[in-house]
Amino acid sequence: MIAHGDISSESVAAHVQKQQLIHQKGLYRLGEALRDRIGTSSYNKLSTSFHLPKDPAKKVIAPLAAVLQADIVVMGTVARTGISGLLIGNTAEAILDQLTCSVLAIMPPGFKTPVKLDE
Repeated sequence: MIAHGDISSESVAAHVQKQQLIHQKGLYRLGEALRDRIGTSSYNKLSTSFHLPKDPAKKVIAPLAAVLQADIVVMGTVARTGISGLLIGNTAEAILDQLTCSVLAIMPPGFKTPVKLDE
């Protein structure tokens, strides 16, 4: 944002901080919704933890999973078109190659695969 315009570094920092807070609140609400859905006792047994690291996902998710000794990484994905995108999107695929734990990839609501079966 700074390199391509006359936006001050202070404005960029404020924007980034605001977005970070919005996403932290979203993660908090996600945790609450999960607890409400499965019950407090089950939620507590899961030892869930939510993380919102800065930097590109391709660089931070796998190292964080390793440090946390994660059993599973859950990530959203939007598949690419064609055969290569049948199951998973580009970023998720790059992260998948770096992980040693299980992965649950979730498509957004209403997602329809671009791959069609021949009839």
